Amino acid sequence: MSIAIKVLGTGCPKCKTMTSLVQEVINENNIDATIEKVEDIMDIMTFNVMTTPALVINDIVTIKGRIPSKAEVLDLLNNTKPATNTGGNCCSSDSCC
Repeated sequence: MSIAIKVLGTGCPKCKTMTSLVQEVINENNIDATIEKVEDIMDIMTFNVMTTPALVINDIVTIKGRIPSKAEVLDLLNNTKPATNTGGNCCSSDSCC
């Protein structure tokens, strides 16, 4: 399942930097994700974001008003990946979630 990423920002240099940084993290780590740039101020406001750039992962605002490090983006993306079902049950352990 692909991770849906949105970079919110009106096109300022910081917004462009965040978009490039997120794209680099995805490419360097072979992450299945799509990136959408949201530049319309009315669309940005639907996320209750007043400072840009902002990073939205699977419709959850994760960062706003700053440029994250590559490590922080990677950590956020790794923590949103769906769990892999390695057993016959819904979980990989003996006790279910």
